[in-house]
Amino acid sequence: MKRVLVALLIAVVIGSLVGCSNNKSVSGDKSKIRIGAKNFTENLIVSEIYALALEDKGYKVERVPNIASSIIHTALVNGEIDLYPEYTGTGLLAILKKDLLTNPTQVYDTVKVEYLKQFNLVWLNYSSANDGQGLVIRTDVANELGIKTISDLQKQANEIRFASQGEFDKREDGIPGLEKAYGKFNWKSSKVYDNGLKYEVLASNEADLAPASTTEGQLTKSQFTLLIDDKHVWPPYNLAPVIRKNVLDAHPDIADILNKISASLDTKQITKLNAEVDVEKREYEEVAKKYYDSIK
Repeated sequence: MKRVLVALLIAVVIGSLVGCSNNKSVSGDKSKIRIGAKNFTENLIVSEIYALALEDKGYKVERVPNIASSIIHTALVNGEIDLYPEYTGTGLLAILKKDLLTNPTQVYDTVKVEYLKQFNLVWLNYSSANDGQGLVIRTDVANELGIKTISDLQKQANEIRFASQGEFDKREDGIPGLEKAYGKFNWKSSKVYDNGLKYEVLASNEADLAPASTTEGQLTKSQFTLLIDDKHVWPPYNLAPVIRKNVLDAHPDIADILNKISASLDTKQITKLNAEVDVEKREYEEVAKKYYDSIK
């Protein structure tokens, strides 16, 4: 009799636990989502905005920041993270090793199809924010010489002191690529400087022009002007979340949540957010929280 009672008691306990588990699942309990970020300001900010948006919808989020750009794709493929902010141009050229394309939609469509086919990864909607290659010039020099585009720059190159980064002079998407489209750049002078010092070099009047990324925070300062690539030499680097397909299949609402974030971001906004961290020296988590609160 005791054995029967014990067995009945165990059955009741197990049934109770299963019932609790089922109720918990039905009530909307969500799995933990691991969000990665590359080891630079912009990617950290955007990944934090993704994290806040998912947490706001009931997800538990594990943040995995400061992953080297060279290994973050592998971390995603290997299941060490579930999603992260990526750039369409990086996917096209660095990961897929495809030929250069300059139409944003064509680049996105290519990476979307190939990532799903090759890696079982999904590109969600891309934002208009474009962290691409560019050239920054001192505004006073641009105004004096009437330079707004790279075509204008090429014609006035003999008046320009170029702050090179060495490898930019040799890269296919550097000077060689520019000269194929615009013609020879006969600089007044060209010296190699560390990339991290370029804005100090320009501000101190040691040079007039330097390579830059199009969303660097220092570009919010009026003393610097980003030139227009009027012949569209450089590919677009639009931001978008890339997520493991099995994670998205299990949680399809993630697409709508993160697509809304992408729709809110453009190049000007990303540049402003970068400036708040890199120029104003605020913490990226604080900057991301303020921005997310302003759009939710």
